[in-house]
Amino acid sequence: MPARHFDRSRLRTVRRAAEIYQAAVGEALGVSDSAVASWESGAQTPDPEKLPALARALGRDVDDLFPRSGPPDLTDLRCDAGYYQYETAALTGTRSAGPVAAAERGERRLKDKYVPALAAAYGVSEEELRRAEARSIAKAQGVQVDEPAASEAGNTSAPGAPPESLAEKITLLLDSSYPGPQGPPSDAEMASAVNAHAGAHVITEEDFRDLRTGVTGTASAEVLDALADVIGVSRMYFQPDDAVAAQVYEGLQMLAAAKKGSVGRMKARGLGSQGLSPTAMALINELVAEMEEKETDANE
Repeated sequence: MPARHFDRSRLRTVRRAAEIYQAAVGEALGVSDSAVASWESGAQTPDPEKLPALARALGRDVDDLFPRSGPPDLTDLRCDAGYYQYETAALTGTRSAGPVAAAERGERRLKDKYVPALAAAYGVSEEELRRAEARSIAKAQGVQVDEPAASEAGNTSAPGAPPESLAEKITLLLDSSYPGPQGPPSDAEMASAVNAHAGAHVITEEDFRDLRTGVTGTASAEVLDALADVIGVSRMYFQPDDAVAAQVYEGLQMLAAAKKGSVGRMKARGLGSQGLSPTAMALINELVAEMEEKETDANE
């Protein structure tokens, strides 16, 4: 995932505006004032592990002073907590930082026994830690992951924009369908509900987590149908945007034909390679029949 953005000019401007000397910043971070000077000049860049402490020393929020253009992976969470990788051995009670290092590289998942301690040390929930882990794995595999929170890179949806990826759609549904402190069901609970509605074991807890976090970008029709039933939305909600657009386009053509008095030509057929679903066509045919009846009455 994208690292936090360090802007040396902004650092200098914020420090001067706060009337804080470089020496005071260095003392707060345990570095020399010359190190701070080198950061502001661009000769060096501070370690990402030091950015949270640097923001605190200047009385600013780390997300404000050093924004990140995407949701955090495991490395980001560790750096945001101010831990160097070698220090995680003490957190997991292992001889080395190997388990965390491997997970950050996306090579293997963390063992369950390491998760509570790391989540507590990083100041996040176990669920958030697992989501970050999924992003690290996805990054290693070159897979599209769940979408960044900001659009600094210019390739993300603007705030408030409709969700595009399957992960975005699932996340939006869960967040909006289960508000309040209780929050949405766990991945295990969602997988169990999907299987119950499907009448078969079609998805595991890990499979659902991968869908929700974007590690997996697609799912079978059986899984999506059951998921739509569980949450209470139309199956069309999970259709790719281009497929939905094709159906909307057909509907618009039908309406245009209706205005020209030629709705009969629309009856019982689709207009494109996608075609309308049988249910949608049945609804349109009912509407066409009603329009034709009204046209006949008007002409008599």
